[in-house]
Amino acid sequence: MIIVIDGTNRHRYTQLLDEMYALRARVFGQRLGWEVDIKDGLEIDQYDALDPAYVIGINDDNKVVSCVRALQTTGPHMLSDVFSSILDGQPPMRSATLWESTRFCVDTDALDRGNSRNSISYATCELMAASLEYARDSGISDIVTVIDPVMNRVLKRSDCAPYGYVGKTTPMGKVAAMAALLDCSDDRIARIRNFAGVEGNVFVDTERERALSDAGREAAGVAPARAAMTEPTQPQDTYALLQDYCIDQVLDASSTDEHNAAQRLNNILLEAGLLEGSKSLLKVC
Repeated sequence: MIIVIDGTNRHRYTQLLDEMYALRARVFGQRLGWEVDIKDGLEIDQYDALDPAYVIGINDDNKVVSCVRALQTTGPHMLSDVFSSILDGQPPMRSATLWESTRFCVDTDALDRGNSRNSISYATCELMAASLEYARDSGISDIVTVIDPVMNRVLKRSDCAPYGYVGKTTPMGKVAAMAALLDCSDDRIARIRNFAGVEGNVFVDTERERALSDAGREAAGVAPARAAMTEPTQPQDTYALLQDYCIDQVLDASSTDEHNAAQRLNNILLEAGLLEGSKSLLKVC
């Protein structure tokens, strides 16, 4: 089953988020050998401080077995900043109806092989279908995602082949990376569901949501795996990243509309307190 955690409810699921960050650390840091920041066994980066949405797969024991992160492309995101070399000189993709999908992973140690509901294949397809359904229902038409060749083959085998790619395939550490485009269409979702035999509603109901919350776990006597965090750790360079991004938008603006859009973004960030204490630097925006 799937639960969605975002800026509106994340304060109720700190333990579940810790499990997700721990899974990411095991997959990206240990198994894949990516150069990611891991602290106290958790993989958390600056984009986790920007209130993304997390689509998380839960097994029958209420343990995290899969996850993916969705982030708006109208602000800072990984393809525009961290993986910009993939774009090969093209401008970053930015649209209110385009989300970036990152940190897609499944727990291969907790799941078996084959076609059962507890298999890697089923969990992968359930997560893909759920993330696309959630995006579609949120008014999103397309997703851009940075993947490696292995994940590209997984998408193709799951009848979820990208409809296009952005930029070029680029070496990233031990693997190559590419930016793939997926539409959030009913047809694509149906194909994924059909491939893995995913039927019915995949999202948890209210009772299961309550059981998965910090309060629900405490009531059931479930001890947290570690001290729960009230919010994801924010690296010290988060503000600097936002500052640089805002300034870059102004410097790169080629029209009055683009300049005004950068100014509106700056005002939103200031009002949200994300650029507090940096107003003098951001007056150029």
